[in-house]
Amino acid sequence: MARFVALVLLLASAVAAWAADVVVVEDWKSQQIGVTGVPNSWQGGQTWGLPQYNMTVVENDGHRVLHLKSKIDSSTISKDIKGKVDLKQTPILEWSWRVVELPKGGDCRKKNTDDEAAQIYVTWPRFPQAVRSRIIGYIWDTTAPTGSFVPSQKTGMVHYVVVRSGTTELGKWFTERRNVVEDYVKIYGEQPDNPGVVSVAIDSDDTLSSAQSFFGAILFRKP
Repeated sequence: MARFVALVLLLASAVAAWAADVVVVEDWKSQQIGVTGVPNSWQGGQTWGLPQYNMTVVENDGHRVLHLKSKIDSSTISKDIKGKVDLKQTPILEWSWRVVELPKGGDCRKKNTDDEAAQIYVTWPRFPQAVRSRIIGYIWDTTAPTGSFVPSQKTGMVHYVVVRSGTTELGKWFTERRNVVEDYVKIYGEQPDNPGVVSVAIDSDDTLSSAQSFFGAILFRKP
């Protein structure tokens, strides 16, 4: 009995240590396969464009993922992470994604072609949120070079980091890791507070085209 109790305590300690090292924003495990629209525990409600929220939880090699489609629309969903992520402990944003169709002619460097098939945003809300919040968007762009840091031409709140670009790697799954603190300091020149929101988006409205992508698990972790 003593050995059993010791084993339970050891396992509990290991789980607690892992939990401290990793903060899961979404792994889609609790989402029902086949459900369309805004996923459970996420929010839509964007105030721009005509969002269709053409999103479906699907199975991929034994894992649940979110399938996003866009046809001349822009759709963004968001999840509140306020108080859940401590960037001093877990500054690495990790996510997996797969893009199968890029918006034709998309280029985040130009206002009239600012469409991307896969976007993940980290937001630091600041009052008034609609004009002063700080947002870093990690994107797979059609044209802008990988590694580019690009201020949005539509709003001063958003700065893009082009993680992948072009058609060469379409159809493949990738797991990405970005040090959010380092990116924030490079963009804003100061240390960040803890973020309040994570968003996932897809759009093709500016280019009057279509796009398609998948997102797997999203989390913050220790370096």
